[in-house]
Amino acid sequence: MYIDIVPNRNSPPAILLRESTREGGRIVKRTLANLSSLSREQAESIRAVLKGEPLAPVDSLFEVVRSRTHGAVQAIGQAMQRLHLGPLLDSKPSRQRDLVLAMIAARVRDPQSKLATSRSWDHSTLGEWFGVADADEHELYGALDWLLERQDKIERRLARRHLAEGGRVLYDLSSSYLEGSHCPLGRRGYSRDGKKGKLQVNYGLLTDDRGCPVSISVFAGNTSDPQTLMDQVDSLQGRFDLQSVILVGDRGMISQKQIEALDKRSGVDWITALKNGAIRKLVDTGAIQMDLFDERNLFEFSDPAYPGERLIVCRNPSLATLRGEKRNALLEATTRELETVQRMVASGRLKAADKIGVRVGKVINKYKMAKHFELDIQEGQFHFQVNAAQVAEEATLDGLYVIRTAVPREHLSTDDTVRHYKSLSQVEAAFRSLKSDDLKIRPIYHYTEDRVRAHLFLCMLAYYVKWHMTEAWRPLLFADTEREHRAQADPVAPATRSDAALEKVATKTLDDGTPAHSFRTLLNELSTIVRNTCRRRHHEAEEPTFELDTKPNAKQRAALDRINDIRL
Repeated sequence: MYIDIVPNRNSPPAILLRESTREGGRIVKRTLANLSSLSREQAESIRAVLKGEPLAPVDSLFEVVRSRTHGAVQAIGQAMQRLHLGPLLDSKPSRQRDLVLAMIAARVRDPQSKLATSRSWDHSTLGEWFGVADADEHELYGALDWLLERQDKIERRLARRHLAEGGRVLYDLSSSYLEGSHCPLGRRGYSRDGKKGKLQVNYGLLTDDRGCPVSISVFAGNTSDPQTLMDQVDSLQGRFDLQSVILVGDRGMISQKQIEALDKRSGVDWITALKNGAIRKLVDTGAIQMDLFDERNLFEFSDPAYPGERLIVCRNPSLATLRGEKRNALLEATTRELETVQRMVASGRLKAADKIGVRVGKVINKYKMAKHFELDIQEGQFHFQVNAAQVAEEATLDGLYVIRTAVPREHLSTDDTVRHYKSLSQVEAAFRSLKSDDLKIRPIYHYTEDRVRAHLFLCMLAYYVKWHMTEAWRPLLFADTEREHRAQADPVAPATRSDAALEKVATKTLDDGTPAHSFRTLLNELSTIVRNTCRRRHHEAEEPTFELDTKPNAKQRAALDRINDIRL
């Protein structure tokens, strides 16, 4: 008797128990039972019994002596190989290069301190993958110093990969707070983290027109945005050897002083925006007429105050509504607190004019609404009212912004100029990823200047890997995959996602019915692919072990396969 598994076109195969006999010169097969209701595994077990093979539970023959997460390490490691990250760091293989590669991969997989990272080698195959499973935190700190020494060469190589002559470069500045008080870069400044009283360090990120990072610069925490700009120009034209480039920065970055300096640099064009005060002057002089927006939402013009420049005024009604609602909410909140001060004065709890002024100042500064209120503070008296004319005047600018550029129209259309300025959102997305649980660039615990610089550079390289993995995984994530939708969209209207992306968000699933993921949850799913170290239960002394990986499911297989889509 034997088991015969017979293909059955588009249906599951038939599983038959048969016997064969020889009658004369021919073999006759006879079906004894139809076992098609059994699983394939059950059928194979019966087949083995009929062949006389001994059967035993797997766990009676083998035992698992260690299990480590492997799938996420495999995905990150393969992505780094596709990006040729090793040769990017240094042309010669070395222990230090392997340590840095391991730290980059560890920050993408699960960002931790250097001590925690070194103690986690046994939790996954990461240390084994990069050959550093025996490294301690002291070696990792030494590798950080090695990395910082090579930052200039690495950024030059990244620039050659991703920046082109005459292309666009995006630049913006952010900050992160420090723990401790000994770092020379630590200063009190405008905190984008909202950490009042904390020392901070500023860092500027330079990317290509897609938001792919190329360079990071570190500054003291009290350095203003415009002060950092010319260093980037020096890098673009000096270190990166670009003769012509279009630099895109926000209105706080590329100010009038910086524009005058840029205009003296041959080959450097720029795109930025005007501040509200400058827009108000253009409205007051009639250069911007609001009735022009009745039929369109942008138009280009020139003005004698900006010789040789193109000005593109845009009006976004949705943004106007949001700003109006926010201002009204702040006015109402300020009014409520000022009324509380009024009652305190009327009851006699506040009498002195200076004390009333201090209390009123706290309220006004809290909501930044001083310009919209008229205050009357006297001994034992306090009155206020909203300056309706001032509020109405500001409301005329709601939703209004003006793009300013020196790029000639024959080189860049009006619509594309607006789109290029709005592409700064790609750098803002990079900062969000760096500061979130994805990469945890903050808080910064290092207290020497070089270690802080090395930490920030390491985080940038980790984002470089994550950025490329995200691009490859877009079809599996909630991300929008229809680039043409974004490229052809109205440049002024609020950014919208494609119908396909909105469907993913609404249903939380992909077209095939499987769950849609964020970058982090997809990494977590890959982490369930485990590498098991096994051996025979009744093994001989010194008998070697063997390794067995969990078989990837369909989603995990798709994620690993898509890593091969990464292109430089």
